Amino acid sequence: MPEAASDRRDVLLVVGGRFHDVNRVRLDLLTLLAERDDAYVHVASDFADLATLAGAQLLVSYTCDVRTTDEQDEALAAFLDRGGRWFALHGTNAFIDFDTEGGPVTGGSGVVIPGRYLTPDLRPRFTGLLGSRFLAHPTVQPFTVRVSEPRHPLVADLADFEVTDEAYCCAFTTDVEVLLETTVSSRTMRKVPAAVDDESVRRPLLYLRRRGEGEVLYLTLGHARGRWDMQPLMAECSVERGPWQSAAFLEVVRRGLAWGLGTGLVHDRDFL
Repeated sequence: MPEAASDRRDVLLVVGGRFHDVNRVRLDLLTLLAERDDAYVHVASDFADLATLAGAQLLVSYTCDVRTTDEQDEALAAFLDRGGRWFALHGTNAFIDFDTEGGPVTGGSGVVIPGRYLTPDLRPRFTGLLGSRFLAHPTVQPFTVRVSEPRHPLVADLADFEVTDEAYCCAFTTDVEVLLETTVSSRTMRKVPAAVDDESVRRPLLYLRRRGEGEVLYLTLGHARGRWDMQPLMAECSVERGPWQSAAFLEVVRRGLAWGLGTGLVHDRDFL
């Protein structure tokens, strides 16, 4: 086999799971990665391709309720320990279950779910590597994203911006460096779960954490949903592109990919 070019960076892109438009997001991420001539991308729908992970410099994940095995968790830990970079988006840290003991639950829009919505810590080793676990979010709506560390290269020159998305509230398993944040409160938002209704709590939206020689960059923004993505709970649902139509959000994703490839940051100043 011919030798790889010296600037080639192998990327494992994992996009899959429930309740999201994973096909459209996969296309969006591939389009952004195609802007980089140093990225050689391998595509998967879960974390089972351990051979590719072992040779990758960057792991990019956009998943929801994709449950790893012990072997996969070990491989992810080894990837970070040797210096790999993991850019995780949106629901990667989310596991979804339903408490069926009390029977089905009917929501305000008439949607019937099997039981009370739960977000259990089903894979603590996995969420421990990421540094956080999803708890809850208000309904999709506009809210303000604030820059927490304006001197950090990943967010330098970014202004605070508004985005239509799910404002994730997470439990943290380790200390993290918060780069973007928001607050969640029924005073300023609609349909806020009582457990996370607290304006005094800083809700990280973009953060960094170190692990071994490697790092995790987590961006909790990124909700997208297609017409049939809520089946079998709903036959059809509204189509939501959310932040994927936002220039500011796409700039953050571009910077995350550049960070992961380790080849400098890309700045699109059209929206600044």
